[in-house]
Amino acid sequence: MHLGWFATTGFGVYGWEDPWAGNVASDLGRPGLFVDLATSLERAGFDYLMLEDSSVLPDVYRGTFESSVRRGTHVRFDPVPLVPLLANATQHLGIVATVATTFYPPFLAARLFATLDHLSGGRVGLNLVTASADGAAQNYGLTKHVEHDRRYEMADEWITVCKELWSSWDRDALTLEPGGAFADHERIHTIDHVGEHYSSRGPLNLPPGPQGRPVICQAGASPAGRAFGARHADTIIAAQTGVDAMRAYREDISRRLLENGRKPEDAKVLYLVNPILGDTDDDAFRKRDRLRQVQSGHVDRVLAALSYFTSMDFSQFDVDAPLPDLSGNNGHQGTVADMVRTGKTLREIATTHKATESIELCGSVETVADRMEEVMAEVGGDGFLIAAPVTRKNVTEITDGLAPALRRRGVLRHRYEHATFRDNLLST
Repeated sequence: MHLGWFATTGFGVYGWEDPWAGNVASDLGRPGLFVDLATSLERAGFDYLMLEDSSVLPDVYRGTFESSVRRGTHVRFDPVPLVPLLANATQHLGIVATVATTFYPPFLAARLFATLDHLSGGRVGLNLVTASADGAAQNYGLTKHVEHDRRYEMADEWITVCKELWSSWDRDALTLEPGGAFADHERIHTIDHVGEHYSSRGPLNLPPGPQGRPVICQAGASPAGRAFGARHADTIIAAQTGVDAMRAYREDISRRLLENGRKPEDAKVLYLVNPILGDTDDDAFRKRDRLRQVQSGHVDRVLAALSYFTSMDFSQFDVDAPLPDLSGNNGHQGTVADMVRTGKTLREIATTHKATESIELCGSVETVADRMEEVMAEVGGDGFLIAAPVTRKNVTEITDGLAPALRRRGVLRHRYEHATFRDNLLST
């Protein structure tokens, strides 16, 4: 079983004023919390830590920034400068940073992540998103975000350019001959890419990193997102609800991989979960019920999230009326569709939606470990992506409680067999 940790608000704020949030004010903008997370994940045998990112402070909901900053949920520091610090503190863990393909020039991204691959010793990954908010697009000079499926068309060409750039030096281009040439110039090539959306001459002005190219991570629930992931991703994040939907997603991705000349095992599908752990099952159930009670009293938070995902102000709608028409949504289509399935009114959605759960995992570490093993056997997937808030209590419960229970069952690695992130990720 492969495991990753999804830092859902990236290099940002977690659990402002919540119990067990730690020294959240003094952690703000500092690497210590995330270094603690990375070293703990490596000790536990995780494949990677993935850092989400966003470049907008939303003011769609009620036309103000209040919902974005009240709990700090949309405060984001750029995750890329954090990557070398996390890599320096670890030896095996993959470190994945998020880049919005719509806003990054492909040459800039290819050069930056080739550099990080060298700095990390072959342990960097690139999580590709197309971004969703009009406000983010406006920060980069657009008046409105690019249409959803067109964003994926652009992303497909974007990663093609990056791959060409990462291959612009042959793997044996470096000669490093004492008293001779540093590199063989005949093994370095321009790419001369001229496409519909991007042009780049190339080559990169640095040799390929230990992995050749970074690990590519992608989350896409829409048909366009699934097609993109099957063409390019080494690991795919899925948030399908329920075992049947999880199995169907894995089967669909496997079929798409084969259609693209790849093998099903070429991309590891990890399902989003947020385990609720207790010393006993009853302790965990009581904890779950308390969390649900808190959620039921904060309808505004879910409405603000829907506003962000769709660039539509949900404060204008009656929360007890049938759902409004969301067919014009140009944002996170898969996420919104999943939320809509949980209820018929906005209040029902707000009080029952579980944003990061493919399945409910609740109980003692033994109960949860049993359930994780059972579900993977049923689904035929590859593992789970933990999406718990980054607090030191959550980290300890998962890495020193749940992970050892999985290891005792023989479903989680005891050691890393390979030197690079990709080789460890794609191992069976």
